[in-house]
Amino acid sequence: MQPSARAGVGLVLFATALVGVIQAVPARAAADHLIINEAHLRGGSSNQPYTHKFVEILNPTGSPVVLDGLTLQYRSATGTSNATTVVPLTGTLASGDLHVVQGGSNGTTGTALPAGVVDQVASGLNPSGTTGTIYLVQGSSATLPDASSVVDKLGYGTSNSPEGTAATYTGANSDPGALARTTTDDTGNNAADFAFTTDITPGAANPGQSADGGAPSTPPTSTPPAQSRTIAEIQGTTDTSPLVGRQVTTRGVVTAVYPTGGFNGFYLQAPGSGGVPKTASDASDGVFVYGRTGVSVGNCLDVSGTVVEYGGLTELSGVTTTAVDDCAPVAVTGLATLPVTDADKEAYEGMLVQPQGTYTITNNHAANQYGQLDLAVGDEPLYTPTDKVPHTEAAAYEAQQVRKLITLDDGSSWNLLTNSTAKNSPLAYLSGATPMRTGSHVSFTGPVILDHRFQWNYQPTRQVVGAEVDFLASENDRPTSVPAVGGDVKLATFNVLNYFTDLGQDEAGCKAYTDRSGTPVGTNGCQVRGAYTPAAFADQQAKIVSAVNGLDADVVALMEIENSANFGHDRDQTLANLVDALNAADPGKGWRYVPTSPAQVPTGEDNIRLAFIYRAGTVAPVDGSVILSDPAFANARQPLGQKFEVRGTKTSFVAVANHFKSKGSGADDGTGQGLSNPSRKAQATALTSWVGQVFADQPVFLLGDFNAYSKEEPVQIIESAGFSNVVTSDDTTYQFGGRLGSLDHVFGNDRARQLVSSGAVWNINGDESVAFQYSRRNYNVTDLYAADPFASSDHDPAVVGIVAVKVVDVAIKGNRVGVETAGLPLGATVTVSAVLDDGSTRTFTATVTGSALSFKAPSVKSATVEVTSGGHVVGSGSALK
Repeated sequence: MQPSARAGVGLVLFATALVGVIQAVPARAAADHLIINEAHLRGGSSNQPYTHKFVEILNPTGSPVVLDGLTLQYRSATGTSNATTVVPLTGTLASGDLHVVQGGSNGTTGTALPAGVVDQVASGLNPSGTTGTIYLVQGSSATLPDASSVVDKLGYGTSNSPEGTAATYTGANSDPGALARTTTDDTGNNAADFAFTTDITPGAANPGQSADGGAPSTPPTSTPPAQSRTIAEIQGTTDTSPLVGRQVTTRGVVTAVYPTGGFNGFYLQAPGSGGVPKTASDASDGVFVYGRTGVSVGNCLDVSGTVVEYGGLTELSGVTTTAVDDCAPVAVTGLATLPVTDADKEAYEGMLVQPQGTYTITNNHAANQYGQLDLAVGDEPLYTPTDKVPHTEAAAYEAQQVRKLITLDDGSSWNLLTNSTAKNSPLAYLSGATPMRTGSHVSFTGPVILDHRFQWNYQPTRQVVGAEVDFLASENDRPTSVPAVGGDVKLATFNVLNYFTDLGQDEAGCKAYTDRSGTPVGTNGCQVRGAYTPAAFADQQAKIVSAVNGLDADVVALMEIENSANFGHDRDQTLANLVDALNAADPGKGWRYVPTSPAQVPTGEDNIRLAFIYRAGTVAPVDGSVILSDPAFANARQPLGQKFEVRGTKTSFVAVANHFKSKGSGADDGTGQGLSNPSRKAQATALTSWVGQVFADQPVFLLGDFNAYSKEEPVQIIESAGFSNVVTSDDTTYQFGGRLGSLDHVFGNDRARQLVSSGAVWNINGDESVAFQYSRRNYNVTDLYAADPFASSDHDPAVVGIVAVKVVDVAIKGNRVGVETAGLPLGATVTVSAVLDDGSTRTFTATVTGSALSFKAPSVKSATVEVTSGGHVVGSGSALK
């Protein structure tokens, strides 16, 4: 569009609309990019004021912005692919101006949007009126909402890809209202930036919205005199100050200062306060002062300003400060445990506290974006409820464990993935020596501030830059080797996170996720799903090779290997490449892959597949592999079965690799077990039925990524068919949403379980921050990449030991039975059942102490030998006279 009649006067309109209410919003710098300002997505539905939907875009910057080359895109709340709607924008948007895009309609209710307001019409723009994701993109092609080309986005309802937490679009399509941005700031949290309003204002300032994120554009016509108040009086005893909007003067001691990182302020605590535990009915003695940083910890100040609430935090804004000399010192208040309720925490908001005892990291996913770690008080993390209890008990389980949760922040509001200054500032907390893994323990060696910035936080007293901190002790609990599981051979499962030899750079139109210098690293919404460049692939492969060889397994079931047939190659090309890399790194392993059985390959396969690799010196495949082709797996990977025999023994077993439908898309059955739970239940039923028919009376292991937690219905179906999980430790394989659980399992039927020595999870991935993955290399000035197994994937591998039955040499010579015991476990029990010439039987037992045993028996006709150790049959043999 050409600059409209509103161009150049947008900020004036804002200021006019906001006189008298602006003081209730804290001062914030306006966003430095275009932002989605208002979204009315129920146009035409019953009770709505307008016949059409609209999305309003604001230019809060100080310069005009050319819209050509930008697009407005939409994806459903549960979508996992690129946007389904793309609207190219045109024209130039002046500073402070609004650009209104009229969309489609749900019906005929309401009136047309006001004349002169609509800048573009896009009838194909029909976002859901309750839940979805709208985003502004620098580019013309449909992309993902998390792409680096996204300028701004609004996730609402149950959106799976909001900024921070999704905004709440109250009610249904029949409830009048829009989502309106409350300031011109962009905090990166949709729930904080947007509010539901019934006052829909296309082409005009939103109700209560400030011109620059909080500071008044035009001073109020009159300012009431400041009243002298204690900090406790300012805070009050509820979650909102009783003095919001009032001018106050208070006195206190500076306890924390944030000149960098975006907080732009300091904490002030009442003189002589602290040191005494508080209750929920008490008022806090601390408060945040916004807009001044030229102070030092320990300064005694009189502060005058306006009381505001921002993101749940009581603040003083628009302040003046005066140094004074008569403040009594502040004492640190010890917290014997985490205050439980919101009211309990409110009593300490803004105060200097010393958390005591052990905390456990339960979420590190935001560490490389916001510098945050979620902690659980005590020595355990939080778990995905359905990994511990059935879905019917999950809500109660979560309600209890969430009481233990608090976030450890980094004293900064920077988005480390988008802020150029932040990208060049070392990541908080993370290093190879301090990986801050979920499940690991931390303790506080110095005080922090308890505050609320969209969630409750332990806030450092200054911005944390780099991994070294003086207020926190942590541990590096990375396992140095795979857990010992015993057995003669080992069977493992490993999801290798999109190992593709076809690269993004070679796919026409494939976009990339880029590092801080703009170099492509990972693919972005392409057919190929892994690395974008040879350099990134080399990084990825080095980690996977280190992990697979480190497993020390003899058979490995692999998930998320490229299905090379879908890219014009032999189906096994990528699999063969991995085997070559494994053998090049450790020739002694002798890896081979089980080749594709062409007659078994179904049509319409996914771009990722299942596969088996094995060590030829210890095991051998028996016959070809078989693939279950069943309609239940139309939206997943078809199970792959293969029989193996242990060389030099009488032992064979069947392994069936699985990768069930993910939880990210599909039908929601309302049970809280993720999307597509009905599909996974059908897949579990089809799998166990097929195995019972094709591999009857054989030891069978079902292993892989089942995308179902341990107590969910798909697992219950597998267990009801006679299978049990043979990895019985409490270790988990995956983290999601700050909760730990296992999606990866190894199940065995009765005959398989008789072979198992033990099983374990090798915790090299699920507990790691994504910052250590190859795909995040050079996202930050701190290079966390290492060619080791840690963060080689997002799933942990699991391994099981299998006890093989060795062939025991037995010989009958005269009246003696000789048994060769070389290679059998010392202390194993040897039982000889001998049939004599007269038809009677004799039984002899002895313990293995060396390489041979001899039993005396008259006139032996035949002999059968069984050797047992640790409850397992480890050898057998027989002989005739």
